[in-house]
Amino acid sequence: MPPSLIDPRIKLRHISCFLEVNRQGGVVAAGLALGLSQPAVSKALAELEDALGVALFNRTGRKLVLTEAGQTFLRYANASVAALRQGVDTLAGQGGESGLVRLGALPTVEVEVVPQAVARFAKSPLGTRVHVESGPSPHLLSLLRSGSIDLVVGRMPHPDVMSGLVFEHLYSEDLVLAVRPDHPLAKAIDLQLRVVEGFPVLMPPRGAIIRPIVEALLVAAAVGPLAHEIETVSNSFGRAYTLFTDAVWIISRSVVAADLKNGDLVTLNADLSASHGPVGITIRAGTEFDLPTSAFIDAVRAVVAER
Repeated sequence: MPPSLIDPRIKLRHISCFLEVNRQGGVVAAGLALGLSQPAVSKALAELEDALGVALFNRTGRKLVLTEAGQTFLRYANASVAALRQGVDTLAGQGGESGLVRLGALPTVEVEVVPQAVARFAKSPLGTRVHVESGPSPHLLSLLRSGSIDLVVGRMPHPDVMSGLVFEHLYSEDLVLAVRPDHPLAKAIDLQLRVVEGFPVLMPPRGAIIRPIVEALLVAAAVGPLAHEIETVSNSFGRAYTLFTDAVWIISRSVVAADLKNGDLVTLNADLSASHGPVGITIRAGTEFDLPTSAFIDAVRAVVAER
């Protein structure tokens, strides 16, 4: 077999099944997502493992989890599919179809930075269609690795999940405790974080980038069980719920910047300086962007520079 070719037994369907099983955590869910039967997905996995000569998954309860070999192969499988997708998109653009910039926006930036960057990009000579995907970090990073999106704007991911990815730091910001102006604690001075124990608290969900930061703050302040904890990644829900209840919303400052400026929300006077963290752009390592995507990234940088 020529050294430039991979094992001819490995087909694109094998890679697709492998990636989807990892994404869904099981064969049944992967089959539904791919439009294939469970036996077909199981057979594809078995053929791939046979060709590679290693086991890619272990079963933990009802969920399939990657082996160490599977984790290694995942990086290369994601990169290969992403490169293939980019090649198809490039040729489609050369064929006369309009271009498309695909990005993920974490809650930290989907209120101010990304909308302003999209507006700036739309006015540029390279302005074209833009697809903005929102959601928690694990969802967006999964899309990034698979090539479904080309970049993620938001807080820096945890170092443990940065293999094969590159982060460009643009600015840093802290978290705040946002409440409605007539909240019982709104006018209090030098509050300790423990005061939130008696109120509903809007928290980032498990898996969100800022969740470990929030948990560390609560532990450091010896905060006990919360009276009513609500997990959400939705800025619109968080805002609405905070406006008509006594909830305390733990959120990145930029998300509520407009509400703070207008007086619709206020921040509690508590020290959250330990929550200061980097915000920027995450991409796949070694990615070469087309001109529109590069122009959009420049628009993000320009918006941040004017902040």
